[in-house]
Amino acid sequence: MWWRVLIISIAYWLIGAHFLRFNHIELAIIAAILPCLMFVKHAVVSRLLQLGLVLGCIFVWGVSTVDFVQMRLTMDAPWLRLASIMAGVMAFTLFAAYCCNGLTRKNKGLHLYY
Repeated sequence: MWWRVLIISIAYWLIGAHFLRFNHIELAIIAAILPCLMFVKHAVVSRLLQLGLVLGCIFVWGVSTVDFVQMRLTMDAPWLRLASIMAGVMAFTLFAAYCCNGLTRKNKGLHLYY
């Protein structure tokens, strides 16, 4: 369970660092504080964190990737490495959103149901 908390926190901190890079201090603070909601063991909070990561992947990383690649293409600079790094960041963020699924589950031993 600790690895889920770590992955989700890192994904939110990456989004916060991106906001901080563009001098959006308020959004960076919100993104840095949101992982603290994982201490609230409620399904709605888990879904809210998951939704935030999915929206962050689309509207933060997706838009930034398109902008940066277009900028590199207009400058006739290499863009493939940038696109693959950003694809890795988006995949990590989506994996962190997937990790939000098990935050509220309670492990009560190994049960096999057929």
